[in-house]
Amino acid sequence: MSWVILFIAGLLEIGWAIGLKYSDGFTRPWATIGTVISLVASFLLLGLALKTLPVGTAYAIWVGIGAVGTALLGILLFGESADAPKLISLGLICLGIVGLKMSHA
Repeated sequence: MSWVILFIAGLLEIGWAIGLKYSDGFTRPWATIGTVISLVASFLLLGLALKTLPVGTAYAIWVGIGAVGTALLGILLFGESADAPKLISLGLICLGIVGLKMSHA
């Protein structure tokens, strides 16, 4: 169950990172509120997952999910570049996430 909680925490990390963009420097109240809620929920769930998962592994996976998801949404939502080096690098992060999960199954 801790892995599911960690995955959800990673998704919420994507939510608050994208929310930062939509909050426009915290000038849009609803986007700011959503960002803060996502941030707090992400940290709470990460904390719950850390009750049974190793901190180094869990933190790296949490950050990896957030980084890959945020980068992909940046491409899809904001027209950021999707060149080969960027996509290859994101793929390598995904491989790292899978490797870390497999090493602590």
